[in-house]
Amino acid sequence: MEAPMRIRTVFLVLVLALIGVFVAINWPAFTAPTRLSLVVTQIDVAVGLVALGFVSLVLLSIGIYLALWRSTILLESRQQAKELQTQRALADQAEISRIAQLRETILHEMEQLGVHITQIQTDLRAEIRDSSNSLAATIGEIDDRMQRLLGAKVP
Repeated sequence: MEAPMRIRTVFLVLVLALIGVFVAINWPAFTAPTRLSLVVTQIDVAVGLVALGFVSLVLLSIGIYLALWRSTILLESRQQAKELQTQRALADQAEISRIAQLRETILHEMEQLGVHITQIQTDLRAEIRDSSNSLAATIGEIDDRMQRLLGAKVP
């Protein structure tokens, strides 16, 4: 953005220098008195100087307008930057809040999962104990039958 500003500044200085050279070369024509009518009266004045004064006044007005316009744009830009910073801070806070809430949800789910796993372990131990007792009883019953069968056959 700096290069276009430099080019415009150089161009403006060049144009003003050319106007200055033109006025210097034609200074006698600019200062030659001429009769001007102001509707109610007539005056002898240098028309070139009057025109140069009007041009200077217009250029000064345009310069002031551009300076005010640029300052307004800069103020709006700063205000938007502040608003963006505020919005960014709010978004960051919301993100932190969502992360904290997600962490709490995950911890709660893990606690519930831990309780569920503990319950499953307890149930599995009871099932294994019951199966072990049932298996021991079945083996004992088979052992008794075999002993009776073997005992009945052996005289």
